[in-house]
Amino acid sequence: MDLLSRIESQFGESARLLQSAAEVLAGPIAGAAEMMVQSLLGNGKILVCGNGASAAAAQHFAAKMMARFERERPQLAVLALSADNAVLTALSNAYSFRQAYAKQVATLGQPGDVLLVISSSGRSDNVLDAIEAAQERDMHVVALTGRHGGRVAELLREEDVHICVPHERPARIQEVHVLAIHCLCDGIDCLLMGEEN
Repeated sequence: MDLLSRIESQFGESARLLQSAAEVLAGPIAGAAEMMVQSLLGNGKILVCGNGASAAAAQHFAAKMMARFERERPQLAVLALSADNAVLTALSNAYSFRQAYAKQVATLGQPGDVLLVISSSGRSDNVLDAIEAAQERDMHVVALTGRHGGRVAELLREEDVHICVPHERPARIQEVHVLAIHCLCDGIDCLLMGEEN
């Protein structure tokens, strides 16, 4: 296969997944947006975490909520737990990297807040520990995963929201995660400010 054909194949696979995932993920994304808005309107906040590309996605979501997505609105209380290198490395050094997110959730999280975890595999130990810390704080959890959700899916409670991309390849899962994040941003804006004309 030549390089051009390979690239076109990547686009085709991604487009097919995006189309098929829409039916499966629209409901959970809407539920997550409603949960997040309910928390924000109740003076709550959203904490977000992930590793690698998922940490970048967490920071992307926090940036869109703290600043703006596509239109002006008041800034929203969303914090990416991977963004503060001093805190992350201090906690990793004092305890372990596995505890770096859980310690932040235990410190910052309050009942009614939302923890958004992003993990393509659903197997990251530090994300799993963050979920357990959130549950101990009576927080809601939204999980953005892929494949079958891994251990993350096993930890979620009935009232939590699982947005699980039905695919095996990390690159494809992460592409859908970005779209899901944009749908969350748009949904939150619509619920807070109404639809644009």
